[in-house]
Amino acid sequence: MWLGITGQLGLYIHPRYFAFSIIMAVVAAAVVIVSFALSPGDEHAGHEHETGHKRFWAGASSVVIAASAVALLVLPPTTLTTTTLEQRDLNGSAAALTEEASAKLTGGDASKFSVKDWASLLRQGAGVEFYAGKKAQLTGFVTPDQDDPENVFYVARFVVSHCVVDAQPVGVPVYRPGWQDEFPLDSWVGVSGGLTANPSVASSEGIVIIPEAVAAVDQPQQPYVY
Repeated sequence: MWLGITGQLGLYIHPRYFAFSIIMAVVAAAVVIVSFALSPGDEHAGHEHETGHKRFWAGASSVVIAASAVALLVLPPTTLTTTTLEQRDLNGSAAALTEEASAKLTGGDASKFSVKDWASLLRQGAGVEFYAGKKAQLTGFVTPDQDDPENVFYVARFVVSHCVVDAQPVGVPVYRPGWQDEFPLDSWVGVSGGLTANPSVASSEGIVIIPEAVAAVDQPQQPYVY
C-alpha cells in the first residue's frame, strides 16, 4: 500500500496489476485486524505453556513485520541494474518475434522504436542494408559489452511481464571507444545515431549504433518497458 501511495509500485510489478495488488493488500490488512479483534482470550490457566509459545511466535512475527516496514521506509526501492543483468540472458527474450510483430517493426517508424523494439530487430539477423538511413533515439542505463568492454556498451532496459522476478534485460550495442571515462556503469543516458556494421573486431555484435550524441539523463519515472 505504501508503494502504491508513493508511486513506486512500478519498481516491482507490471502496471496492469496495480489495482489488484492494492485492493488485495487492503483486504489482507482488514482480515488481520478483524482476526486480532475476534481472537478469544486465554481462559484456562492450565494452558500457560502453550500460551507462552503462541505469544513468542506472535511477538517474533510482529518484529519481522515491523523490521520489514522500517526497511522499506529507510531504504527506498531501486531499479534493477547490471548486477541483475549479469545473472540473466541479455536479449534472450528479444530473440523471438511473431511474424505480425516483425512486420510491424520492419515497416514502422524507426524514430519511435524503443530499446526493446531495436533489440528484437537486431536479433532477426538483418544485414547492414536494412539499417541504412535508419536512426535510433534511445534511453537506457549503461552496461558493458562483455566481449569488448573498452569500446562497446549497451543502452539497456528491463522488460517486465508480471513483476521484477521475471524481468528480462534487453539492450542495443553502442560503439563508443572510451565510454567508461564519460559515463559510469548503470548511469542513464540518451543515445541517438545510425546503425551500421560494428567496427569492433572483438565484439560479437554485428550491428551497433554509431552515436551522433550521447548525453547523461535522469532515470525516467518508469524505468522498465513492457
